Amino acid sequence: MKLSENVTIDDEDLSGNSFPKDALSQTKAGRKMFHRLILILFLVITLVGIKSFNIELFAGANDSKILKVRSTSDFNITGNGTAENWAMGEWIVIPQRRSSGELFTTKAKVLYSETGIYFLFNCQDKKLSSTMNSDFMDLWKEDVVEIFLWTDEQNPVYFEYEISPLNYELPILISNEEGDLVRWMPFHYDEDRKTRHATTVQGGEKRSNAAITGWMAEFFIPYKLLRPLNNSLPKPGTRWRANLYRVDYDSGSSSWSWQLTNKSFHDFEKFGFLEFE
Repeated sequence: MKLSENVTIDDEDLSGNSFPKDALSQTKAGRKMFHRLILILFLVITLVGIKSFNIELFAGANDSKILKVRSTSDFNITGNGTAENWAMGEWIVIPQRRSSGELFTTKAKVLYSETGIYFLFNCQDKKLSSTMNSDFMDLWKEDVVEIFLWTDEQNPVYFEYEISPLNYELPILISNEEGDLVRWMPFHYDEDRKTRHATTVQGGEKRSNAAITGWMAEFFIPYKLLRPLNNSLPKPGTRWRANLYRVDYDSGSSSWSWQLTNKSFHDFEKFGFLEFE
């Protein structure tokens, strides 16, 4: 379309609007960039969503607040759960509530006898992040599994037991008055009220910072160690409040809990129930 011999206008679009050719190419490039950004954003949201979904999937694995505990005769502790007695117990998945890296599976079994209560943990892992080399240390600051037993709901006093992959333990009684914690450790920790405990490691050596594929903890808590607590001798039909936990420090801090607590592991009002059969 001619305006004069020396002047023309650029191509027109179908709507009658005219655009310079370089403006059209810039617009197309901008659209491509916009589409790439949308795709990248979609992929990021999808990956984050999958990770969150996996955590919620694990968290939904054991929504029940009641764990039925079967009775057994007493047996030896080996650290790998090979005693035939464990066949009577069912694995429960301990949901992973917080992750600083990969998702790992944690499972547990519980049995009880006339003399005490047995626990077995199976923990998937990649690194043995444990250096403490003595009992009664602050084991929760490294890889650890923990159980809390609240035998009498009328009193805010409960038993806490921790064990590390290196087989060091922390048994304590806790008074929890509206979040004010007071702790006692056993004095004259004699044989008739001592725990029995052992741990094993899979896929590597049992040493600090070793590369592994998992570890197990097996332990027995005699009722006599719980004697200061009321209702500490269970029989069929007895109920205790309880919770089961794990903490891992492969990269940052990850945690698992059978029942979800709000503020800390010591949120005992959120504990589930052990129901003795």
